[in-house]
Amino acid sequence: MTMLAYDGTAMLGRQLRRVRNNPALAILTQTMPITMLLFFGYVFGSALAMPGDAYRSYLVPGLLVATAANGIMTGMFQAAQDSHRGVTDRFRTLPMSRAAVPLGQATADLVVTAAGTVPFLLVGLAVGWRIEGSALQAAAAVGLLLLFRFACAWVGILLGLASRSEEAAGQLGSATFMLPLLSNAYIPTDRLPGWLRTLAEWNPISAVTTALRYLFGNSPIPDGAAWPVAHPIAGSLAWCAALIAVFAPLAVRRYAHGER
Repeated sequence: MTMLAYDGTAMLGRQLRRVRNNPALAILTQTMPITMLLFFGYVFGSALAMPGDAYRSYLVPGLLVATAANGIMTGMFQAAQDSHRGVTDRFRTLPMSRAAVPLGQATADLVVTAAGTVPFLLVGLAVGWRIEGSALQAAAAVGLLLLFRFACAWVGILLGLASRSEEAAGQLGSATFMLPLLSNAYIPTDRLPGWLRTLAEWNPISAVTTALRYLFGNSPIPDGAAWPVAHPIAGSLAWCAALIAVFAPLAVRRYAHGER
């Protein structure tokens, strides 16, 4: 465990330096959710039944979770880049914990996401979103958001290590943009056809989004929803635990054994 902590910290530092040396990508990644908030909030908000301010309060938690789900794309691209440029092979030759490299990547992604959440929340406050719950509930919401991002990063790392090329990882990662569209991140699901509503509400993004809306005090838990949305905090924790339990060991195993 001591070796893992030491090596993982070293890999964390390496990943953070990687972000620092590529500021354009970091800025684009952090400003995209703000752009989407302004666009969706003011363009779509005027076309929906909810008043504009109410829709923006509804939208902010959804965009937070959609951004967290992008950890799949980020983790996939970075892992594929290291794997296909020979960096991962060089790390395997070093006397270090096999879990350190993927753990360092996932943790660095978490740190960057936490820093990027602050300006997004400030913009959300500027456009009318408010925290209606208690400070403890708000802290729990942020913690749950970061846990979901951590879980998504492991999914992306495994897929990146398993990808055949950087281009394939980039194309597959771009497809994850569809995941929030099949959820309640942007619109309520109660008016969707029955089968589509069921699919959307069993999407992990829907459970985490509902949990954030509930903890922030922005909207109540919807009636008649599927179990993960009807019990959003328990559902979110269950989804995060399942994703980490499945994908973290598989990612470490894939890293340790390479292409075999």
